[in-house]
Amino acid sequence: MKPKFIFFVPTLFLYLGFIGSTAFAATEHGLASYYADSLDGNKTASGESYDRKAMTAAHRTLDFGTLVIVTYPKTGKSVEVRINDRGPHVKDRIIDLSGAAAEELGLKENGVGEVSIEIPD
Repeated sequence: MKPKFIFFVPTLFLYLGFIGSTAFAATEHGLASYYADSLDGNKTASGESYDRKAMTAAHRTLDFGTLVIVTYPKTGKSVEVRINDRGPHVKDRIIDLSGAAAEELGLKENGVGEVSIEIPD
């Protein structure tokens, strides 16, 4: 009779390989908006005060402190922001940007725009 662990080991390596693959860069596409300037100074979910001049953003699931690259194809511009809040609270949006990040991307004028979010390696 063959030991059962011989069948378990390859399955374990396959499983661990799958888990490890989530550590690589990921990309998300969808609508971005930005915080109103009037929210400057309000507390974020991370406990920090919102600073409209900082390169920060809100995301529903990414860990606080995660750096992401946001690209706005309409202008071809990209910015790096740090996640420090939860949101957006509008269903069809994937990220809320600080005023400075939206301005840098050229998104502030439109208020909402299609972006891609990449988590660098």
